[in-house]
Amino acid sequence: MKWSMKIWPFSKTEQKSLSEPTEAELALFTGSTGSGSGVSLAVALTVPAVQSAIRLISEACATLDIRVERREGTTWTPDAAHPVSKLLADRPNDWTSTFELIRDLVATALTHDRGAVAWINRVGGEVREIVRYESSHVTVDFSTDGRSEPRFRINNRPEDAGNVIYLRGPFGRSCLSLAADAIGTAKDMETHARKLFRNGARPSGVIEMAKGLGDEGLKKMSVAWRKAHEGTDNSGRTAILWDGATFRPITFNSTDAQFLENRKFQILEIARGFRVPPSMIYDLERATWSNSEQMGKEFLSYTLEPWLRALEGAFRVALFTPEERADYRLVFDRDDLTRADLTHRATAISSLISSRVLNANEGRHWLDLPPYEGGEAFSNPHINTDADAAKPDATGKGDV
Repeated sequence: MKWSMKIWPFSKTEQKSLSEPTEAELALFTGSTGSGSGVSLAVALTVPAVQSAIRLISEACATLDIRVERREGTTWTPDAAHPVSKLLADRPNDWTSTFELIRDLVATALTHDRGAVAWINRVGGEVREIVRYESSHVTVDFSTDGRSEPRFRINNRPEDAGNVIYLRGPFGRSCLSLAADAIGTAKDMETHARKLFRNGARPSGVIEMAKGLGDEGLKKMSVAWRKAHEGTDNSGRTAILWDGATFRPITFNSTDAQFLENRKFQILEIARGFRVPPSMIYDLERATWSNSEQMGKEFLSYTLEPWLRALEGAFRVALFTPEERADYRLVFDRDDLTRADLTHRATAISSLISSRVLNANEGRHWLDLPPYEGGEAFSNPHINTDADAAKPDATGKGDV
């Protein structure tokens, strides 16, 4: 397919062809994600393991608290007064919450090769709004000199890279695109199983005749057999044969006998593609109390941490000026994901306070409790005889 386009006032005609379509053209005409497998995003999301893995990663990132920190000497302290901190604590724009912004950015990066883009609206140099754009409205071009420097067009309007939050998967491909073949196989198996159980006509054997029936006899027997035995309501009924006919059962081949095992294997393949533990997308066949906890820790370290680091870097580059980046950073609070039950947390906090790693107010902060006067001192309450003077009273304040 070819078309011609004349650029006025020149008479030269530009020839373009769809024999080698771009990713945007491929998605426009076929609905494909650009993986070349023919598995579109809409189809891939109907596979429960796929949408479960995408939601697991994106929603886990979005549930974490975000804070802006300012460098003070060798330490970092929260800065709730910074405009970026105020914006993310409320709403990045009038119609999107911070949770939705983070979730949708990560989900888009997991499913689209071109990555996820959010535009920064600045007024007088101050960040006033963060708007995420759908991939169909964004064009990302990379430099041809090997530096992989992206250039952005939003709604066909060139946009400065300094005003764009850009999140992209490794290899320049999305997890969904890289696992497209495994996802396609899982979908084919689901389709086969749906048709098999919907029709209920999987032949369990064949009817053999000692002599020919003729066309009319064969048609009548076929109609009678289907009426009596086909369909889920007729499953298991006793077969009645006639005219010397015999029934020979058909044995399952190895693939039929292991159909369920093959479907389970595809779930593992999808879990590998998204780097999530199988137990976290509810494949609990090999899960135990001990290895489930370990897989949860590996999920934090090897699945979420790379995405959190990428988010922190993308936000820091886009939301802070070059002068601010030396003294400001944006971090996700990982404590929410590593939080143990109250008994274990209380034991750990007490041990850290006793060893003077934390002071009492820092321990109370871990429990979302307000500080009290005198709680900034690093002391061991178990051996410090003056500790009673610093204990909070019924109002949460220390003795004066």
